[in-house]
Amino acid sequence: MAPRPRLKLPSSALPRSSRPWTTPAGALPPLLSRHFSSSPTAKSSTSSHKQSVPPAPPARWVSDLSARVGKCITFGCNEGQIARAARVVRALAEEWKPLTAGSGGFLSGGRRGLEGQKVVWGEQDSFGHVNNVNYFRYAESARVNWITNFAVHADPAHRKQWSELMTPNSVGLIMRTLKCEFKFPMTYPDRISVYHKLRTDPSSSSSSSAPHPDNSAFYLDCIVLSHNARRIAARLEEDIVVYDYRKAGKTAMPDFMVSLFGETFRMQEREMRRARGRIWELIKEVEQLERETWDREGAVEDVGSGGKGKVR
Repeated sequence: MAPRPRLKLPSSALPRSSRPWTTPAGALPPLLSRHFSSSPTAKSSTSSHKQSVPPAPPARWVSDLSARVGKCITFGCNEGQIARAARVVRALAEEWKPLTAGSGGFLSGGRRGLEGQKVVWGEQDSFGHVNNVNYFRYAESARVNWITNFAVHADPAHRKQWSELMTPNSVGLIMRTLKCEFKFPMTYPDRISVYHKLRTDPSSSSSSSAPHPDNSAFYLDCIVLSHNARRIAARLEEDIVVYDYRKAGKTAMPDFMVSLFGETFRMQEREMRRARGRIWELIKEVEQLERETWDREGAVEDVGSGGKGKVR
């Protein structure tokens, strides 16, 4: 049985001495490393941020690791190896969603947009997959929840102002541009989770170099996760204008938004470091299991009923 290729990183992320399909050196900081326990209010410099963030995992890391663990079991594992494999499988089942979202800097939990929403049969078109227009509706609903959740979970002191952002009463938000990149067609039945994140930090001192230095608009990134495929089905980009309906024109982002968006952006960065570190921990654990089972000289596949397969 031919060995299954391992997860591959971009060549720029691999050290020269490293072979393809393996965990890159430095991509897996130790547990409880200071990279993963930074202060909630601390602002890191751009250079230190780049050094502390592990590389992004491949898009299909969940299904790939599941298949690789299965192959290790096929070649036979002792009791300790079975326990380790079970921990990996359990982690993939329970953590795939927050880790997939978090590895891109998207916050779940109380900051979520849509969580576990059913894909209904009527959302499919004549081609038998979810019609493209529905992804824009998913993003719209998730964005409204994302904004209003600030009032509930993060800033109850400005509950009224956060809620009014989604109304034409005073200062509100208007969509200027919405783009979507479709990754694969979803079909019924399925469930989706949809998350948003800020692309830039409006409270940063370097915000003058941002696309909207006057803070009259901001960019959001959005992902639609398919629960069946356990990966991203679509990515969206949103350009949103801060609009004063009383003056009928653009306006600067209110201070309460700037402050909380800045805090949220830093939370996104911390979650990215945490999630990517955890994913590479799982990859490293699977690689170790492979070296102990099929990826060694003399390994024999167990085909059941006392039979043996090919020797590697």
